[in-house]
Amino acid sequence: MGRSSDAAALGSAPRGRAVPRAFDSGARCYDRLVGANPGYHEHLRLSARRMRLPDGGAGLRLLDAGCGTGASTGALLSVAPDAEIVAVDASEGMLARARGKPWPPSVSFVRTGVEHLAEAGVRGPFDAVFAAYLVRNLDDPDSTLREFRSLLRPGGTLAVHEYSVRDSLRARVVWHAVCWSVIIPAGRLLGGDASLYRYLRRSVAAFDGADRFRRRLREAGFTAVHSETMTGWQRDVVHTFLADRPEGGREWTS
Repeated sequence: MGRSSDAAALGSAPRGRAVPRAFDSGARCYDRLVGANPGYHEHLRLSARRMRLPDGGAGLRLLDAGCGTGASTGALLSVAPDAEIVAVDASEGMLARARGKPWPPSVSFVRTGVEHLAEAGVRGPFDAVFAAYLVRNLDDPDSTLREFRSLLRPGGTLAVHEYSVRDSLRARVVWHAVCWSVIIPAGRLLGGDASLYRYLRRSVAAFDGADRFRRRLREAGFTAVHSETMTGWQRDVVHTFLADRPEGGREWTS
């Protein structure tokens, strides 16, 4: 399947299959596009800081779910340089870009969708799970959230860094304006095909509002659920959703 048809498949195929193929096609120019987004990397680091991991992360084991080209992995490393980080992604193209960057030996990359972690040898317990720009792309987010809970040690933290605009009229207007005036034209200019970024616009518009997603986390069995938004134009557009696995009981995948 060619680049244009891979991306166009996002409109017809289950997202679990079509999204990784579309990101394979977009991997070549992905870092340039997100690097042009003011605050993109700083906001990822802010979400990582909001996890309040022990200073340096010594002795911790962290899962970066949907690591893409490694921006979220770098954010985790910035707050927990001494932790073991397992970074996973279903897109071979994005993961190849991530692996090509310099990393300490404590960082490893595994190609797998989050629906198949155990089959890929990714098993808990983890002290924290970081999922950036992932959950809205899943066919069954509730099942994945429950899996994340089972992979966490009791008391461990899940941080979901994600777009959510449905609860704010201002955020919806800003999001659509930025997509049509900046993101989609830039994707066409740099990558030759804007299908992936038209999908991005639609997927964000269709995703849960912040209140609904917080409820979804509670329904998945998490406690201490709360969220914080970002600064600048992404206020009420991008959020850090934080939740803990309840203390007590062994439930991780072994």
